[in-house]
Amino acid sequence: MQAELLLDAKATLGEGPAWDVKTQTLYWVDILEKRIYAGTELLAQLDDFIGCLAPCKNGNLILGKRASFVDFEPASSRQTVLASLNESATNRVNDGKCDPAGRFLAGTMDMNEKDPRGSLYSFDGKNTTSLLSGITISNGLAWSPDYKTLYYIDTPTREVKAFDYEVSTGQLANPRTAIHVHESLGWPDGMTSDTEGNLWIAMWGGAQVTKWNPGSGKLVGQVSTPALHTSSCVFGGRDMNELYITSARKNMSEADLKKYPLSGGLFKVVTNIMGMPTFEFTM
Repeated sequence: MQAELLLDAKATLGEGPAWDVKTQTLYWVDILEKRIYAGTELLAQLDDFIGCLAPCKNGNLILGKRASFVDFEPASSRQTVLASLNESATNRVNDGKCDPAGRFLAGTMDMNEKDPRGSLYSFDGKNTTSLLSGITISNGLAWSPDYKTLYYIDTPTREVKAFDYEVSTGQLANPRTAIHVHESLGWPDGMTSDTEGNLWIAMWGGAQVTKWNPGSGKLVGQVSTPALHTSSCVFGGRDMNELYITSARKNMSEADLKKYPLSGGLFKVVTNIMGMPTFEFTM
């Protein structure tokens, strides 16, 4: 499969795609340029780094900004801080999404990308709970079709961890390695899942999205992209079979940009499988 270009956005760090099924809208962000996109249109220019977002039941978006969770009203760009995170000045929120019960899970990272000072948080609308700590680059999150397993990526480990997930409480248990990603494929970044239980992982530095069976740990498919730093992916479309893919231009050399001029673009590929939904913030 080959991805087609939807927008030559030249995003510095395109990330965090989320599909709002109610409005049939793809939202995504350019973290370092502090921008929110709705499909191929720029929706908002913000005042600080935005790592991730998710649709809310009330029609707004919940944002993971530098060190806070924020309610965002798309029509007016009004922002209301819902929770502040106790993070160092060199940390920022990175990837995040909602769980099947409507909690917002988002992780942090040190912006030097080397020190394990990040955490993974869960926010239920009132309380913020730290689920994991000692994280270097908190990245992909995905749930199994039965919601009983959470898959999680701390990029430098080159592993996808699996946890038993209790939807009623949001608690994690029984951590184990589900997938180890060989260095020849790139670095595992953003991730989504399909209704058959496969994981789709964007490969930073790998110019592709990889498809895995987490039960066996085997690579079962690849989608090439004309962007070196493929950063994240999500399923959407009316039939939930369209895979939307973000990418980045951050830290690319002139030679790499010449080879991959569409890096930073937004892409789409139509698959033969149905993806898991983007869950709403409902807490």
